[in-house]
Amino acid sequence: MAYVHVILNQKGGVGKSTLAVNLAAVTADVLGAGNRADGERPPVVAVSIDPQGSAVWWSERVGDGLPFDFVQAHDDLAGLAALSRIPSAQHVFVDTPGWLDLAEDDGADPLGKGAAADALRAVLSNATDVIVPVEPEPLGFQPTQRTVEKVVKPRGLPFRVVINNWDPRDGRADLEQTRAFVEAQGWPLARTVVRHYKLHTRASADGLVVTQYGANKVALQAREDFFRLALEVGLAAIPKPARKPRKAAEKKSGAKNPGTKNPGAKNSRTKKVTA
Repeated sequence: MAYVHVILNQKGGVGKSTLAVNLAAVTADVLGAGNRADGERPPVVAVSIDPQGSAVWWSERVGDGLPFDFVQAHDDLAGLAALSRIPSAQHVFVDTPGWLDLAEDDGADPLGKGAAADALRAVLSNATDVIVPVEPEPLGFQPTQRTVEKVVKPRGLPFRVVINNWDPRDGRADLEQTRAFVEAQGWPLARTVVRHYKLHTRASADGLVVTQYGANKVALQAREDFFRLALEVGLAAIPKPARKPRKAAEKKSGAKNPGTKNPGAKNSRTKKVTA
């Protein structure tokens, strides 16, 4: 079963596509996606349910260099409800639409009606957790609050708020105000702050993901934020079955030579990806 991470906020323009694509890239990098055998599918899949398709355009610009599989699936409800069962995947990142039609009536479904709402319900039905990005500006506070309180928490989903696109040149006042707002709500807040870099805004046009940036100082700093965030939320940590101690294995098999190795069973991966 794959871990399904949904990047969600009612407000558009908070960097959901950037987070989804680059978290997928660094997770694939940590999991060794670049060392796959011929024909072996990547362990990471990015899925977009945004009909505008900005992530689609980005993935097409990267082309064969994309270190993960990408699927545009806003109109595939059955596939979205089964994301955790993609055969080859260990992690799935879902980029969601930039605006949710949340109902004002307390008794109505907060996701509203229509194809986008149906796609969101299908994704959230098998989500492992939710990552809620917020930019350090007060205009994003109310949409973020509605997203968390009306969509995420009622479903009992684990979530984490991530401050995204903070420009250090603007000073720390907006950053600290945003932190204070999140902490006042009692929401879990990521310690990692994703800083604003021109590299990130240019990456889609240049056909790059964060792991493909150059080796200069600025690029390394920009890349660091995503690796720190991925490690913080445990995206690359998949427990594997523990191997039996050599002595115990030899005793069970009746081997007399203490140097005999237990060959063990080799893992196999399904090479077909469906969504």
